[in-house]
Amino acid sequence: MKTMTCKQLGGACDKLFSADSFDEISEMSKKHGMEMFQKGDDSHLKAMNEMQNLMKSPDDMKTWFENKREEFNSLSEN
Repeated sequence: MKTMTCKQLGGACDKLFSADSFDEISEMSKKHGMEMFQKGDDSHLKAMNEMQNLMKSPDDMKTWFENKREEFNSLSEN
């Protein structure tokens, strides 16, 4: 199992997520982002806007996602 923060995953806080795979941790981060969106959390809304801008370019988004996957894979097990 490996751990990353919300910030490491493109978010805005230090909430920790632990999972066995990058796909799993990505889903946890996405769910957290949706919760923060529903609460109207300003810092998370700003981070989401930045992600939306990144998504405008499929190549940039793919590169970002691959870099985060590599970062996850390079982490030590908890």
